[in-house]
Amino acid sequence: MQLYNTLSAKEREKLIEEAGKDRLTISFYQYAHIKNTSIFRNHMFLAWDALEVLGRIYVAKEGINAQLSVPAENFNSFKEHLDSISFLENVRLNIAIEQDNKSFLKLKVKVREKIVADGLNDSTFDVTNKGIHVGAEKFNELIEDPNAVVVDMRNHYESEIGHFKNAVTPDVDTFRDSLDIIEADLSQHKEDKKLVMYCTGGIRCEKASAYYKHKGFKQVYQLEGGIIEYTRQVREKELENKFLGKNFVFDHRRGERISEDVIANCHQCGKPCDTHVNCANEACHLLFIQCEECAAAMDNCCSDECKEVKALPFDEQKRLRKGKHASNKIFKKGRSEVLKFKK
Repeated sequence: MQLYNTLSAKEREKLIEEAGKDRLTISFYQYAHIKNTSIFRNHMFLAWDALEVLGRIYVAKEGINAQLSVPAENFNSFKEHLDSISFLENVRLNIAIEQDNKSFLKLKVKVREKIVADGLNDSTFDVTNKGIHVGAEKFNELIEDPNAVVVDMRNHYESEIGHFKNAVTPDVDTFRDSLDIIEADLSQHKEDKKLVMYCTGGIRCEKASAYYKHKGFKQVYQLEGGIIEYTRQVREKELENKFLGKNFVFDHRRGERISEDVIANCHQCGKPCDTHVNCANEACHLLFIQCEECAAAMDNCCSDECKEVKALPFDEQKRLRKGKHASNKIFKKGRSEVLKFKK
C-alpha cells in the first residue's frame, strides 16, 4: 500500500505534459476536531493519489488545510470524496483565478500540530468561535467605513505585491507575529471599531477572528474565502475591485494578477516589479522580487556570490552544500542584506 509520493517533480511534470489534460488549482480549509490524524492522513492520501491529485496538504487535530491540483476530469469524483466526509461536506473550494497545470508536482499530505502555526498555548481559546463572514459587496462597504479597521493578516512579502485599499499591512514575517501586534495597536478600540480581516483564502482570518473575539473585540469580521473568493465575486457580479496588485499564492505560480497596478519594486534595481522568484543557487533559494533585466544580468540569482556558485559545475555545487542546512535567508522572504531595494 503506497502512502507516499514516489515520483520526482521532473517525472511528474513529464507525465502531465504527456497526458495533455487540463488541471484545476484548488484550495480549501476546514477547522474541525480530528482525533486520529495519522489514520485520516493516510485515508486522504490513498483516495487522492488514486484520483491523480497533487498538492500540499496539512492535517492536524484542529482541521485540514489543502492546496492542490486536480485533473479537471476527476473533479466530480474528488468533490464526491470530500462530501463523503462529514465535516468536509459542501466545504467551500477556492478555485484559482489563473490556472496552471503544473502548479503542484507532488502529492504531500503531512500531519502537523496545527494547520496554521499561531504560537498560542491557550486551552480556553476556541478556534471554531469565529467572527462574521462577509462577501465581496459587504467587504467593499466596510473598506470605506470610517468606523472600520481593515487588516491584512498575511506576511510582509505577500502584502508587498498586493493589498486592499486602506488596509493596515503589518510588517511581519509570520502569522503568529501579527496576532499580538494587531491586538496591541487596536487595544483602545475593542468596543467601538469594526475589526475587518482578510488573507489569501480565509484560513488565517478565521483563526484570527476567533482569537480576537477571545481577546474581547466586539465587532469582528472576516472576508469569506479571502482574496481568491473576493476576486471571483467581483468579476461575477461586476463589483468595484478594491484590491491593488497581485495576490501571492503558495504554489509554482507565486502570484495571481488581480489588478493592473504594480505596487512593488525589483529588490535589485528598484524599478516597478511584482514578480517573486527564488534564487537559482540551490544553497540559497531566497524568495525575492526580481525584474526580467536583473534576472538576465544576475543569472536568476540574488547576489554576485550566488551567481558565482551557480556557475560552478553541478557536482561542485552539490559538494559545497553537503552537510549544510538551508540558509536562514530562505525564511527571510526578501529581507536579505544583499538586496538593495528590499522593502
